Amino acid sequence: MHYPDFFNNIETIKLQDKLSDFLGTFEDGIVEFSYLDIVKSAGHSCPTIAGAYIITKEALKYLYKDEIPKRGEILVSFKDDSSIGTTGVIANVITQITGATDSYGFKGLNNQFKRYNLMQFNDKNTINIKFQRLDTNQTVQIDYNHTTINMDPRIPDLMQKLFNNIATKDEKTLFGKLWQKKVEDIFNNLDKVLTIYN
Repeated sequence: MHYPDFFNNIETIKLQDKLSDFLGTFEDGIVEFSYLDIVKSAGHSCPTIAGAYIITKEALKYLYKDEIPKRGEILVSFKDDSSIGTTGVIANVITQITGATDSYGFKGLNNQFKRYNLMQFNDKNTINIKFQRLDTNQTVQIDYNHTTINMDPRIPDLMQKLFNNIATKDEKTLFGKLWQKKVEDIFNNLDKVLTIYN
């Protein structure tokens, strides 16, 4: 399986999952997600998938500092409905990493380890996306805007050619490289794409 080299340079996200520990899945419940893991689940790499990964990583860093974040013990709230824009796509990535779901998630064992009702939409008290620790109630809100990173001006024309099935093989390859360069630039310029509110 071949993929852009920069995927390997992206910081991973490590969490402790009590359910995983209870069921003997991972030693001490320690689970680690890479950007490649998320890309494989999503099926592609784009500014939205990158943003969801970055948002989650930075929110967990803020909330847990030097502690290991606790998977399944984080409430995530969105300002928008899951059907609006890329909200649902971002929510899926956050679910993969934090375990949080709305009504469809794991119901728990003996009233422990539940994952449902840990994700909310249409929360008008949220700027964009809010993460909350259930043990301390500490929150952090994050706004993400990848349009602050310039896109190569050749991308729109190449994309249109691909849509119209008139792109050459070289143009298809070039489009993919330019698209992933935009994603790489996002990871290298977090200060330009993220606003954190406490």
